[in-house]
Amino acid sequence: MCLHLQIVFTLENYGVKNIVGIPFGYRGFFEKGLKEMPLSRGLVENINLNGGSFLGVSRGGAKTSEIVDSIQVLYSRHLQCRKRKLKVSVVAVPKTIDNDILLMDKTFGFDTAVEEAQRAINSAYIEARSAYHGIGLVKLMGRSSGFIAMHASLSSGQVDVCLIPEIKTHFKDIGVPADVKYIDPTYMVRACRANASDAILCTVLGQNAFLTWNLYEMPTGPWSICWFQRHHFCNTHYVYLPITEVITASKRVNPNSRMWHRCLTSTGQPDFHSPAIVTA
Repeated sequence: MCLHLQIVFTLENYGVKNIVGIPFGYRGFFEKGLKEMPLSRGLVENINLNGGSFLGVSRGGAKTSEIVDSIQVLYSRHLQCRKRKLKVSVVAVPKTIDNDILLMDKTFGFDTAVEEAQRAINSAYIEARSAYHGIGLVKLMGRSSGFIAMHASLSSGQVDVCLIPEIKTHFKDIGVPADVKYIDPTYMVRACRANASDAILCTVLGQNAFLTWNLYEMPTGPWSICWFQRHHFCNTHYVYLPITEVITASKRVNPNSRMWHRCLTSTGQPDFHSPAIVTA
């Protein structure tokens, strides 16, 4: 929500008259009946006070050719249009609460997800403590990367075992009955309003997404850039890279990293992974 608001505000400040949003993700490009949504300051003002997505979301992707066909009709800009030699550019911002985009320190939505995940962990902890042989089990987002689970466990201080997809763990049946309290806060986490940290990050990303493309013209014309925060704890610099560089692989938790071992120290669980050298 914060990002939509800041992009529209910035575009209007620079005199852009025609601003449209595509509803329901990629589906809005090609599905009949879904029309682009005209955006203005008056329409998006205060949408940052709510969670969720103003434009809507949908699961799954689409054929690139279908999307490019629609973009060409809409006179929009996109990386894939380069093959058709259109003067097209796109500015991408790192949107995923899983924090699994390569090369990036942090994506927007991640801090909010970790903060909200702690509420679920606390609820499971209280329920487990109240039950005989109680076990609280919390399922968090990140089926391929365990950053939310790791950071939420580390920050809550109430977790005894943190399981992440990067480490294959195996449990043995010891024959002890347990009262399991299972909590899946997935949609609670995704739908909540952005916290202060993410709101500020979205403001910077939204304002500079347009300014980067507009003021620093890409040398090859229809360049695609991915605007993201890099080493923000050191020097607060924001940089851009070609999108092709950041989609080569997903960022995953390094089982040999200091952060993962901080999590192990906090939970007190055994190290199911045999590290060679602990790295930063």
